[in-house]
Amino acid sequence: MKIQSLQNLLEPVLEPLIRRVVREEVELALRKHLNNFKRATGKEIYYCSPESRSLQIQFLNNISLPVFTGARIEGEDSLPIKLAIVDVLTGQIVNSGPEASARIEILVLEGDFDSDEGDNWTIEDFKNNIVRERDGKKPLLTGEAFFTLKEGIGSVGDISFTDNSSWTRSRRFKLGARVVDNANEITVREAKTESFIVRDHRGELYKKHHPPALLDEVWRLEKIGKDGAFHKRLSRENIKTVKDFLTLLVLDPPRLRHILGTGMSTKMWEITVDHARTCVVDKRMYVYYHPGSHHKSGVVFNVVGQVIGVLSECHFVPADKLSETEKADALRSVISAFQNWEEVVCFDDEASLMSGSSLLTNVLQSSSSPGVENSSGNNFQKMVGFDYTQPSPDIISSIYSVGSMSGLDDFAMHCIDNMDLSFPSQVTNSMICDTESISRAFCDEDHLPYFDSDLQSPNLSLESQADLHSAVSGFLLPRPVDKAQRRWKKLFSVLKFFSIRRVVALKKNRIREIPRHSNGM
Repeated sequence: MKIQSLQNLLEPVLEPLIRRVVREEVELALRKHLNNFKRATGKEIYYCSPESRSLQIQFLNNISLPVFTGARIEGEDSLPIKLAIVDVLTGQIVNSGPEASARIEILVLEGDFDSDEGDNWTIEDFKNNIVRERDGKKPLLTGEAFFTLKEGIGSVGDISFTDNSSWTRSRRFKLGARVVDNANEITVREAKTESFIVRDHRGELYKKHHPPALLDEVWRLEKIGKDGAFHKRLSRENIKTVKDFLTLLVLDPPRLRHILGTGMSTKMWEITVDHARTCVVDKRMYVYYHPGSHHKSGVVFNVVGQVIGVLSECHFVPADKLSETEKADALRSVISAFQNWEEVVCFDDEASLMSGSSLLTNVLQSSSSPGVENSSGNNFQKMVGFDYTQPSPDIISSIYSVGSMSGLDDFAMHCIDNMDLSFPSQVTNSMICDTESISRAFCDEDHLPYFDSDLQSPNLSLESQADLHSAVSGFLLPRPVDKAQRRWKKLFSVLKFFSIRRVVALKKNRIREIPRHSNGM
């Protein structure tokens, strides 16, 4: 009696389990046998058990998250969602036959729809988990929910959700796909995606960016909610953008961790930091020269303070070649650079940094050689792109035609637009002019204040090429913007002065020639 009772109790539990195990083992054995037979004969033979279906729809890519109402449902990397009919026995896409051009319907499933037998759900199970719209609401999916396969593959059209998923039992949705209008009565197993949350489109204003941008607000990072506790703590410390967050993460990570406080767990901290590090940093490079190094040594870093390398005696050494001690010293130099930002020099990329360092090395070496005047003058000409040994009014226009103007941004060329490069009217409009009055007019203008004090002496005389060279050589070394602007103004003042003297000399020669011409008459 007891044995009978125990049998009645266990039979409903054990029988389905045993049936399933036996069925799986038999199908596995048959599959291996058929594959071996296929290799031996070269013929395509498929086995379809009476309790399973060998053809199945499959999603070929994942859905891009997060998903919002009213927004197009897309695959990862903003690509269309793709599906295919696949033979589960071979794993190959079925690209011929009537099933290869089947009509597919996309619909919404419950987020917790998972069969006890894996992918072996029944047609009835699938139908019972289809989600319909709420009463009085629009259809849950809007757009092109139907499409036709071509050679077994198709792409989902423009579809979107009209309602969020918060009202369902799992608070999640899945997308499902099934064959419709099946005139050939071919049995094809349906497909379903992983579950996901659908939020109202209002939440799109608060979505995170992947990857974040440098100028994104800091709450775009994972685990930092807009106007939340972490956001407020960071704002109080003037950390408002992803760039600010990354900069402090590089320069002083313990302080950043302290600002966020114990409310952010270690796991949350790791997620936030990992997300921030996916930010794409631009290629600009910054150099901070060590005080007293005469621009021979310094640290090279990017916009968020990450050490890229160092300059040692005008030679660049990448960060991966530095010892731990040298890296620590370089990081301290970067901190000093942020505290003295006006002394930092910017380069567009590594190529401009290397060319600038090479040019600087040549200038420094030539300045210590016996032929300092000629070599420095040649370096100056190569750097700027014009010859200053023969100053004339045309030299001003030649500067504007330099082919590599964009490469001179670090020398503050934009200040040229605001400079008055006109000549005194008495020089251009009169055959006779007084050089002393011109000199006084030149000195009265806002030119000489830009010169060093030793150039403002009463005995100022710039009559030789060497005088011009001494006035302008070395002014073009990369410097902070305000100092670079001052040196450009100095250069143009010198050029203007020489232009005036040349015009005056030409007119004096013409005046001398007039009496000779009269005598000859």
